[in-house]
Amino acid sequence: MKIASEGTTLPRLSGILLGLLFGLALATVLPAAEDEAASYPERPIKIFVGFSAGGGTDVAARILAQKLTEALGQSVVVENRPGASGMIAAETVAKSAADGYTLMMGTQTTLAVAPALYRKFSIDAARDFAGVAKAGVSPLVLVVHPSVPARSVTDLIALAKASPGTINFGSGGLGTTPHMAGELFSIQAGIKMVHVAYRGEAPAINDLLGGQLHLIFANLSAVIGNVKAGSLRALAVTTAQRAATAPELPTVAEAVLPGFEAATWFALVAPAGTPRGIVRRLNMEVTRLVAQPDTRQRFADLGMTVDAGSPAALDGHIKSEIAKWSKVIQEADIRAPE
Repeated sequence: MKIASEGTTLPRLSGILLGLLFGLALATVLPAAEDEAASYPERPIKIFVGFSAGGGTDVAARILAQKLTEALGQSVVVENRPGASGMIAAETVAKSAADGYTLMMGTQTTLAVAPALYRKFSIDAARDFAGVAKAGVSPLVLVVHPSVPARSVTDLIALAKASPGTINFGSGGLGTTPHMAGELFSIQAGIKMVHVAYRGEAPAINDLLGGQLHLIFANLSAVIGNVKAGSLRALAVTTAQRAATAPELPTVAEAVLPGFEAATWFALVAPAGTPRGIVRRLNMEVTRLVAQPDTRQRFADLGMTVDAGSPAALDGHIKSEIAKWSKVIQEADIRAPE
């Protein structure tokens, strides 16, 4: 009995010792991490944008950069690194030091769609980035040329089913939110439309106005003036709830396709491994700043609503969006040029 007792005591003592050592190590690391967050930032911060200056992503980043500069007491600058739907910027940020001084204004296109389209970039947003906070969400609106004999989404689907492959829709480019919204709509409605990609949303809208296209899923802010003027007809918005700037328009989901949702979202992300204390600090500041009336108004002028949320919520949202749009890409057989 004595031998058995001694044999069981040694492993128990070893476990206690390991627990004490782990506790001591944790007690050493946590204060160091908190000190790092408390002293952050000690030098300028850079926010990368994967698109050209003047676009929605760039404007949203500059609004936050200005506000963060005032709040943090350090310069927060925006650097545009356009190309491959934001993947060039994403790759740069993913390979940067995870110290909170290199961030990116990510989008639905860059974080959830482009990695599945552009295989030459080995980016996995769920693995390579830590979510900081969502900056804004921009609803899309399904608009048709007045010559299209459809007064509702139901009418449009019936029209497309009657003449498969004869209706075309434009977008600002392969993999953009308007493009993906059109593909998702086609899949859920069981119709076949022809996608026409442009170099930017503006030329696509111009061709829609000229009657060269039948419809577009456009950013609401980009076409609301044309809708009010009667040069385009709006059928529905693509978000889960009605848009505050056009409450009279139904959602696609309530009109005919339950569960349909597509929106352009913008989110501040950091390289994976960025200290959680720094991520929390940035999230706290962004959450506070986007709640300010003047910031909310500036985003509203862009057709966006703001809802920062927690870092964990953003991480979860990115993962769910990757799964959703990867499935659409596969089902629609969308391929990017090599």
